[in-house]
Amino acid sequence: MPNSSKNTQDNRATYQPLPGQERFVAEVDETGLGAVDAVRDDSAPTSVWGEAWKYLRKRPMFWVSALLITAALLLAAVPQLFTSTDPTFCELSKSLNEPTAGHPFGFDRQGCDIYARMIYGARASVSVGVLTTLLVVIIGTTIGALAGYFGGILDSVLSRITDIFFAVPLVLAAIVVMQVFKEYRTILTVVVVLAIFGWTSIARITRGTVMATKNEEFVTAAKAVGASKWYILGKHILPNAAAPIIVYATVALGTFIVAEATLSFLGIGLPPTIVSWGGDIAKAQASLRTQPMVLFYPAMALGATVLSFIMMGDVVRDALDPKARKR
Repeated sequence: MPNSSKNTQDNRATYQPLPGQERFVAEVDETGLGAVDAVRDDSAPTSVWGEAWKYLRKRPMFWVSALLITAALLLAAVPQLFTSTDPTFCELSKSLNEPTAGHPFGFDRQGCDIYARMIYGARASVSVGVLTTLLVVIIGTTIGALAGYFGGILDSVLSRITDIFFAVPLVLAAIVVMQVFKEYRTILTVVVVLAIFGWTSIARITRGTVMATKNEEFVTAAKAVGASKWYILGKHILPNAAAPIIVYATVALGTFIVAEATLSFLGIGLPPTIVSWGGDIAKAQASLRTQPMVLFYPAMALGATVLSFIMMGDVVRDALDPKARKR
């Protein structure tokens, strides 16, 4: 026993902790296993989202796009904070007048305040983009998850349906359908039409991710303990598809805003009674040579909003890709 005590003291004197570890000496009544467990590694692994956030907060592109997106959402939600002018109130006597106090962008050909219409135009354009994206995510995720997880005949049928809709150009299909329902042009109509032809990419992304995940060990373990198929799909598989879906949805939101502006520009989107950037761009064509700034302001707002969502999608994609984070 005396020799054992002496050896213990020698070990305490000579032990040097490794980098990133704390020095710990076991008490006399502790087991050897307890002493090993007590050596704590300070460099605990972080989650994928934690690593992504570390990457994002160091990227100027993320903060610029986040600022622009926040501004667009505020304009759409509470335009009254930015102007007290009614965007639908127009005076022909002020047609194409220069900017004045309270009207910093001047007036369009109809005598409407350009600044007020640019502010209120965000509500329709951003609303269409956000609502269409939400609906597309719901439809595409559901179809893709069912096809990828259950496979077989269901996968074949849903995949062929997806291929058919994928082959139809989004804007062209929307033009045809909106011509049929031109008497019912509302924000909801535009959202539904765009969603009907815009869900295919998310369905493909979800299907591929689900098929790659359903044979993983943690899924097999969940099946072994008796978890139901729906529980496994919702709890263990779909969360792995969240990252690519979020990235695509962010970019797609900008695409749907452009699609709405295109339809309104062609006169088959939102009606003239609803202020939108696409509608104002269409009206500004007649004044392009004499007053190009009438076109510039709504086009600038549309371009900045769409670009911000595309930039956000790009930087989030890089943040979720370990290889891109190392570059």
